[in-house]
Amino acid sequence: MQLQIKGKNLTVSDEVRDYAEEKLRKLARYLADPTKVELELAMEHNPSIADNHIAEATIWTKGPTLRARESSSDWRGSIDQLADKLERQAKRYREKRRNHHPRLNGYAVEAAPVVPGEEEPLIVKTKQFSVKPMTSEEAVLQLELVGHDFFVFVNSEVGELAVVYRRRDGNYGLIEPQQ
Repeated sequence: MQLQIKGKNLTVSDEVRDYAEEKLRKLARYLADPTKVELELAMEHNPSIADNHIAEATIWTKGPTLRARESSSDWRGSIDQLADKLERQAKRYREKRRNHHPRLNGYAVEAAPVVPGEEEPLIVKTKQFSVKPMTSEEAVLQLELVGHDFFVFVNSEVGELAVVYRRRDGNYGLIEPQQ
């Protein structure tokens, strides 16, 4: 597992780095190699926010990308909460992969029993809409008009499907397919 730890507008001490490495290395037993893990530590400088130590991680696997963000009043607490959340996600992903055998020799296979409190989310609504070519600036305007957190459109500049989304910091992000 390839682990990268970085600080956002701060220097990460060796003590915090060692602690984070120790906690995140435990995830290797749930994930296939090679896996890249990126941990970003940040400090919120607003005195009215008690949980000002923020730990955010992204794990790239052969399957989905796992992400988590946690905050607490100290680095150890944030890293502990983050590691626990990532471990739950990795276990869930591993179980889904293990139990994903919808048919075996033409016979339906029974799914694993659902543990109370850990039910899988269901798709409860399906929506269809026409996707029109527009620029990313027009898409941001449409995003504001519909009042959602994201907007799907065909980028007229490249002719590909794209998504604009509202970020936590109030700005916008653009997701485009990789060529």
